[in-house]
Amino acid sequence: MNSVSPSSAQYVQPADSPEGRRRRDLHSGHFGHGPAGGADGGREGSGEMDEVDRLKTKLMSAWNNVKYGWSVKSKTVFNKTSPLYLLGQSYVFNNEDEVERFSLAFASRLWLTYRKDFPPLGGSALTSDCGWGCMLRSGQMLLAQGLLTHLLPPGWHWAESPHLTDVDFEILHPRSPSRTVGGVTIPTWGSSPVSRGSQTPPPVGHALQRRSVQEGGDSPAEALHRRLVGWFGDDPASPFGLHRLVELGRSSGKRAGDWYGPSVVAHILRKAVAVTTEVEDMAVYVAQDCTVYKEDVVRLCESSPRWKSVIILVPVRLGGESLNPSYVQCVKNILKLQCCIGIIGGKPKHSLFFIGFQDEQLLYLDPHYCQPAVDVTQGNFSLESFHCNSPRKMGVGRMDPSCTIGFYARSKKDFETLCSAVGGALSSSKEKYPIFTFVEGGAHDYGQEDAPPQILPSSHRLGHSGADEFVLL
Repeated sequence: MNSVSPSSAQYVQPADSPEGRRRRDLHSGHFGHGPAGGADGGREGSGEMDEVDRLKTKLMSAWNNVKYGWSVKSKTVFNKTSPLYLLGQSYVFNNEDEVERFSLAFASRLWLTYRKDFPPLGGSALTSDCGWGCMLRSGQMLLAQGLLTHLLPPGWHWAESPHLTDVDFEILHPRSPSRTVGGVTIPTWGSSPVSRGSQTPPPVGHALQRRSVQEGGDSPAEALHRRLVGWFGDDPASPFGLHRLVELGRSSGKRAGDWYGPSVVAHILRKAVAVTTEVEDMAVYVAQDCTVYKEDVVRLCESSPRWKSVIILVPVRLGGESLNPSYVQCVKNILKLQCCIGIIGGKPKHSLFFIGFQDEQLLYLDPHYCQPAVDVTQGNFSLESFHCNSPRKMGVGRMDPSCTIGFYARSKKDFETLCSAVGGALSSSKEKYPIFTFVEGGAHDYGQEDAPPQILPSSHRLGHSGADEFVLL
């Protein structure tokens, strides 16, 4: 199969920027769901664009992806000697099997990015979220990871996940990830696409055998995978699509084209899960003022005859204008936990979905990549653009202090284990006050049941969100 490489795919010009979101989309006729080729209807009669238009499309694609935050880089370098943690699993890249195991795990995560040419968002003429929807896309990825964990078998991997591209594995100084010692690159083993099954990865030594196993894409797990992706489609009927999230954001004073902060997105995700009938056995709990009230979580999960699985979202602020270094180890310890489903945040004015780390570098999925909308109402829609094969890292010190941390617990016992494990991770902070806390009882016991979130003074807010609601630690 052809893997989706963000550095090589071709796109046409996206829709409005934030500055122009209040004026009518003058190019909506070019970005509709009709034949590709732009406004020149004369050329469309032949069914193809001429070479000049093809070149223009490529140039505009490259320009817009850079404009909206997608940084073009040659390689992401991973340390061969230090463990990398991805959503609670560790990898050491000292042999082929570990690289293959990581490749399977990373490329199987859902990657939700900017899109263009979708039906206009309610209350606007916008047909793209380029330039403003990155936090909503990061929130979608967080929820998607929770749903993957909830619905698919343990150890599931996408049967057609692509090989990683633009990566090197080198011997690096443990405390200086940016400096190479040996510069030894692990070669790419095999150049042909790999068909992978949906079973738990086999033990070390079986990577080559795994490549010879042909798994069909019509298994129950793969059908559920496709259905789950469809829930995030850019269609008004999709329960977790951009249209639904923007609609639910209106109650928080947000509308299409606005910036969304990680706290607001957490509450939008809670509402989206609460109103859908697709996952009635799961609920979302959003912590108040950096506090998880255990009784409230239990009450939420016991609201139906059977215990509901729960996604716990904790909006926090890890410092003032920049990340407090005292919280770095705590963030890393949280990403080591199997109950952690990721962190939505990013760097200033640039939302990202953090899913792991190696040394002092955070591993992330980047939504700042404009792709054409996919019609998920078609039964055989392509899944390629919903999976990324180019892992990226950034220094943990560049992390924006405003973020929302996500956890998942399938059962009541898992919730109790989560509280204990997360509590241990939080205790690693050198600060007097932890990032957040678990307390017995409910919010009403502390007079917080109807208390609104505390809002930082304007001098502490991020320039790009305008609505991040956090307690300043």
